[in-house]
Amino acid sequence: MKVKTQSKKVNKAWLNQHVNDPYVILAKRDGFRARAAYKLKEIDETLGLIHPGDCVVDLGSTPGAWSQYVRRRLSPSGAAVGALNGQIVALDMLPMDPVEGVHFIPGDFREEAVLLELEAALKARGVEAVDVVLSDMAPNLSGIGSADAARITDLVELAVDFSVKNLKPDGSLVVKLFHGGAYDPMVALFRSTFKVVKAIKPKASRDKSSETFLVGMGLKT
Repeated sequence: MKVKTQSKKVNKAWLNQHVNDPYVILAKRDGFRARAAYKLKEIDETLGLIHPGDCVVDLGSTPGAWSQYVRRRLSPSGAAVGALNGQIVALDMLPMDPVEGVHFIPGDFREEAVLLELEAALKARGVEAVDVVLSDMAPNLSGIGSADAARITDLVELAVDFSVKNLKPDGSLVVKLFHGGAYDPMVALFRSTFKVVKAIKPKASRDKSSETFLVGMGLKT
């Protein structure tokens, strides 16, 4: 019974913190599906990644907050609906409610068939090269350092490989990364792939979280 009581207390504390989180409140006010939208907003405003007319690929897109943010950035008036100056293709294993103007592909990015479907969707839209690749993909962490590092490394390497093949020479990649065994090798991979590499922990990332966002800009030839 003590375990259940403690669990209830922890859940109640988390719920209370979540409900009173300023970014959760902002997300509800601004019509975003998750507070994660403000992580991308800070990264974008700091580095100037997304511009009208861009083609953006959103990997690990569900529930859709990043796609929502990009959609507004590509709107001539910053609106959530209506005219769209650019293209957005999103992908996730989990279902995602539609976001106007966003082409969503359900599937596991680690599977070759899904990757081919993504590339086919870009070609069908006349996209020869992508401006920005966003990856909020993250594995289910087990707490076993070596296993978690391997899972994180796999996702980041796949995102880098996709970017090398599909980004414009001056394009950008944003990935979610966690401090731990995978961090330094992935920073090294970014530095060998991109001309400029930045690590950003947005204010909307919770203090207790070890997540950091790694940004690579401009492919090395």
